[in-house]
Amino acid sequence: MRYVFSTGLFGAISTGISLIRGTRETPITWRAVLAWLSWGISLALAIGAAIDMHRDERGIEVATDSPLAKVQSKRMKKESKQLEKQLKAAQKR
Repeated sequence: MRYVFSTGLFGAISTGISLIRGTRETPITWRAVLAWLSWGISLALAIGAAIDMHRDERGIEVATDSPLAKVQSKRMKKESKQLEKQLKAAQKR
């Protein structure tokens, strides 16, 4: 439920509402089409970010182009080093 209230998704939805209000009774121009296209891209990126946060929280690998990919990769390397240390310590006993 917290993903629904993320700032990116909340911003995209509120922008969509204001876009609807602003273009309700105006003729369709190339500027209006570009505004709707821009809003659609923003909404898609916000949904993708929420999906990536959900996957990262569950331990599922995210796409390499995601901003969370570097953080997830670092975390996995750190965990593997800790596991190697534990295995070496167990072998010494």
